Amino acid sequence: MPRLIPFRLVAACVLAFVLVLSTAAVAVAKGPVADLRVVGKGGKVLAEDSFGAFTASIKASPQATCFGKGTGGSGDTVTINGPTALGMLIQAARFTQPLKPLLITDAFDFGLGICGVGASSATKTLSWYLKVNHKNPNLGGESVKVKAGDEVLWALAAFPYPNELALSAPDEAMAGEPFQVRVFSYDDKGKRKPAAGVTVTGAEAPTGADGTTTVELSGPKRLIARHGKDIPSNSEAVCVGGKCPKG
Repeated sequence: MPRLIPFRLVAACVLAFVLVLSTAAVAVAKGPVADLRVVGKGGKVLAEDSFGAFTASIKASPQATCFGKGTGGSGDTVTINGPTALGMLIQAARFTQPLKPLLITDAFDFGLGICGVGASSATKTLSWYLKVNHKNPNLGGESVKVKAGDEVLWALAAFPYPNELALSAPDEAMAGEPFQVRVFSYDDKGKRKPAAGVTVTGAEAPTGADGTTTVELSGPKRLIARHGKDIPSNSEAVCVGGKCPKG
């Protein structure tokens, strides 16, 4: 009998933990599922995953003052209705540590302003640049609707905004066997062209005029393409010898 209470406590704790995880999973999954990539200061990738896009709420933060004196949020809760690019970012920040805190201000008449995402903050020369399916929608994130399968990118960048890189690589490779990858560059309007002179993880040399280069791996690895001030590419997981990169 004396052991009954501890076992009940353990069972209750386990049940509560499972319920929390289940709630989180449902919250992430409901609504149209799209891909989200967030690139912060210095080209650091803060998040790259799939999330559900749906109505989301957040408090406008008085600490969101990166746009200047008097531009902090009211502290009121703001709601973004429907599946939007900003709602998706708010949802992702609830479950992704590098996106916390997400500081948004409602001080402007034209709409909501994103100040800080994690340790990356907008400044007088840097702002949060939005692209959906590689194209700038030229709208505030709360007005940009997201559909299932869309690719949503938020990147901290200076205007005029740099091009976005996109990497294509095979899912599997043999250890020590060279294979080709290709990098494209997308401009603000979504126009695509091969990206030359780009550095790719594990590559022998930068990409050529056709955007290709050769990579050789000894083990599983995530590849990413970088070039100057361009927005770094998506990461591509390449499995080697039946083993795949973690994460």
